[in-house]
Amino acid sequence: MFYLLLTLSLQSCLSNNFMIEQFNFDIRLIFAILNGKVSAAINRKLSRNFRQNGLEITPEQWTVLLFLWEKDGVTQQELCNATFKDKPSMTRLIDNMERQHLVVRISDKKDRRTNLIHLTKGGRELEERARVIANQTLKEALQGIGVEDLRVSQEVLRTIFFNTKD
Repeated sequence: MFYLLLTLSLQSCLSNNFMIEQFNFDIRLIFAILNGKVSAAINRKLSRNFRQNGLEITPEQWTVLLFLWEKDGVTQQELCNATFKDKPSMTRLIDNMERQHLVVRISDKKDRRTNLIHLTKGGRELEERARVIANQTLKEALQGIGVEDLRVSQEVLRTIFFNTKD
């Protein structure tokens, strides 16, 4: 029922604003993208590529590592904001990454109630290999798509994200 109402509403908006009859509009594709199916497919491929290359990290861990490689020693809240994860999910993720010796929690000297997340030597050493694998995965996913199409797609997805952000 919700899907039908949403579909009718979206089609109405599109027909009013974009003249849907002139636009090859595939509602299933739009909802697949918006429901994260593209992201899930890329994550599966990235996970497989990491494993095949001997890296035992997940795509979720990759996003945390990517942020820490740019800015080490941040709070869990900063990581939550950067990766769009909630606090319990981030806590579990950091716990697992600590067990793998990728990161360590260190009490903030200014406020001992706050833990700062730092990369370990092992976490830092993964950077080059992980970036190469991630870049190759993205290159495979974007194969056959022109630069201008990518730019427009990125802008459209960014607009959708900000239009629906809480």
